[in-house]
Amino acid sequence: MAVISFKTFLEAGVHFGHQTKRWHPNMAPYIYGIKNGVHVIDLRQTLAKLKEAYEYVKISAIQGKVPMFVGTKTQIQRIVKEEAERCGSPYINFRWLGGLLTNFGTVKQSIARMKTFEEIAGEDGSYEGVLKKEALMMERKRLKLARSLGGVRNMKSIPSMLFITDCHKEQLAMKEALKLGIPVIGVADTNCDPTGIDYVIPGNDDSPRAVALYANVISTAVIEGLAVYKQNRIESHSEAKPAAEKSKPKEKDSDQKQIETKDKSKKALTKVKPAVNKTKNKAEDTGKKGIDADNDLPKVDTKEKVIATESIDTSKVNKKSDELEIIIKEEKSEAGDKNATNNKASINLKKVSAKKSTTKPKTKVPTKTTEAKSSETVSKTKTKKTTEKTETKIDKVKATKENKTGKTETEK
Repeated sequence: MAVISFKTFLEAGVHFGHQTKRWHPNMAPYIYGIKNGVHVIDLRQTLAKLKEAYEYVKISAIQGKVPMFVGTKTQIQRIVKEEAERCGSPYINFRWLGGLLTNFGTVKQSIARMKTFEEIAGEDGSYEGVLKKEALMMERKRLKLARSLGGVRNMKSIPSMLFITDCHKEQLAMKEALKLGIPVIGVADTNCDPTGIDYVIPGNDDSPRAVALYANVISTAVIEGLAVYKQNRIESHSEAKPAAEKSKPKEKDSDQKQIETKDKSKKALTKVKPAVNKTKNKAEDTGKKGIDADNDLPKVDTKEKVIATESIDTSKVNKKSDELEIIIKEEKSEAGDKNATNNKASINLKKVSAKKSTTKPKTKVPTKTTEAKSSETVSKTKTKKTTEKTETKIDKVKATKENKTGKTETEK
C-alpha cells in the first residue's frame, strides 16, 4: 500500500459526513465531531481500516481470489469501471440486478444471450444479413444487457468477495452477500449501518475523489497479490520440470539395467549348455549301464518264462478235457435207454476221463537259475507227451463210438 497521508484524505474530502439529523447510531465510534451541523469522520480510523482491507484483499489475491467492484452512482460509474478493468476484476456500475448472486444460473443465460447478439452484430455492429427492424431490436436488447452485465461477462462463478463503494445504496448487494456468506469490504458514511460489513472503511461515499482513492488502494492490492500468485505458479511449474527431467534418467537407467540383465541371461545360457550336454552324456552312460545289467541278469527272466509256459500248457490240457466231456454227453443223447451195457461203458469212460483230467502234469520248477535252459526243454517234452496222450484217447473214443454204432445196426 502506498503511503497515504492525512493531507490526501483531507484534499479528497474523506472526512465529510452527512448532516447530524441523518446519521446512524452504529457509526458513532467512527465520528470525530460535528461542525456546522455536519458530522466529521475520524481519519485515523479510516486509515487503519483501509490498511486492514488492503492486507485482506492482497492475501486473497495471492490465493487467486479477486473481488467484485460495485458502485452504481452516476458520479462513481466511470471510476469503478476504470479501477476494476485495471486489476482485471468484475464490476457492476449501472444497476444491481436482483438475484445476480443468488440466482447466478439465470444470469449466465442472459450473459450468453448478450454474447449471441454481439456475434450477430459482428465487429462493426452492422448486422449483416439481418433485416433493419430486427437489427434495431437486437441492438436495443444488447445495449440493455451490456449496461447491466457488461462488467460480469467473463465471470464464470460467484465472486469470492465484494467491494462496495456505497453500502447505504447497494443494500440488495449486501443482502445477497450475507445470504451466500461472501465477505464484504464496504465504504460506510455516517448515514450507513456497518453491522453487515466485514471490513468497514469509514469515509465519504459521495465524493468521486474519495471513492477513487479507496478503489485505487483495493485495485493495487489485487494487482500485487495476483503478481505473487503468478510468480508462485511459474516457480512450481519450473520445479516440476526438473523433477520430470530427473525421472527421465531413471528411466534410461532402468533400460540399461534391462539390457544388462538380458546379457547376463545370455551368458548364463551359454554356461548352462555344456552342463546340459554333460548331463545328457551321463544319462546315456547310465542307460548303457542299465542295458549291461539287463544282459547280466538273464537268469531272472528265464524263471518267469518257465512259469508262463507251464500256465499255458495246463490251460491247453483243460480245454481238451472239456472237449472229451462234450463228446461223451453227445453219445448219451444218441444211445438213450436202449442198452444198459452201453450206458455202463459210457459211465466207465466218463470216470476214466475225469480221473485223467484231474491228474495234472507234474512240473518241477528248477531251484537253480543255472539250469533254466534244461528246464525249458523238459517242460516242452512233457507238454508234447500230454498232447499225444490226449490225442490217442480221443482216437479210442471215436473207435468205440464207431463200434457201438455198428452193433446197433446189426441188432436192428
